[in-house]
Amino acid sequence: MCRWLAYVGEPTFLDDYVTAPEHSLVAQALHAEEAASATQGDGFGLGWYGERDLPGLYREVRPAWSDDNLLNLCRQVRAHLFFAHVRAATEGAVARANCHPFVNGRIMFMHNGQIGGFTKVRRQIEALISDDYYEDRAGATDSEALFLALLSQGLLPDPVKAMARLLDQVAQLMRLAGLSEPLRFTSALSDGDTIYAFRWATDHQAPSLYWREHAGGVLIASEPLDLAREHWREVPKGCVLIARSGEACRIHCLNEAMSAAA
Repeated sequence: MCRWLAYVGEPTFLDDYVTAPEHSLVAQALHAEEAASATQGDGFGLGWYGERDLPGLYREVRPAWSDDNLLNLCRQVRAHLFFAHVRAATEGAVARANCHPFVNGRIMFMHNGQIGGFTKVRRQIEALISDDYYEDRAGATDSEALFLALLSQGLLPDPVKAMARLLDQVAQLMRLAGLSEPLRFTSALSDGDTIYAFRWATDHQAPSLYWREHAGGVLIASEPLDLAREHWREVPKGCVLIARSGEACRIHCLNEAMSAAA
């Protein structure tokens, strides 16, 4: 399982959360506490929204803890919304194209979890990707396939319903293929203004996901970044957290969204 964090709020330097805290994302890459694998060394990525229309992106196949460029970037880059991800590969080789986050236009996406038995349903899932987006398929992960399939459905007017509809479709494809392995899923999706953080699974054992308000912003992370766990709240299983700068966070039930999208 991978580890990730997302932030939205007052502009802050990335190292405040990616590298500096006691249990920072880079520390989690070496010693994760709530992941199936304690080490996440199959690459990493940063994505941030700055002064230009399109987000910045830096991805690398080296382990996060051994890349000086990552440390230097995090010290210099300041943003009001950013993603960071460390990868433990389940699908797809260790390659830059398979590192998160993924970006298409202004939309950014990252994922932790997996589609159980993905190779047996890969063709059907990729069939959910429209021709317009399939040409953007650069890697081999289930994560990128989910992202492009989501874009193919259209995010507007309701990204939550779009994601709920996609997860329901993928779960149905897995059932039709007779797969017993679960779909386990946390992800972050953003348009540069709002973060949608999803936590869901077909077997009710969704990967860990937490959030807290801190220093004028909202942090969302696979694991708390410090020992003050009383300040962190779990994103409930089967739900999506919606975070936007200057607004109170909202939580919606994905199963209700699936029913509304049906």
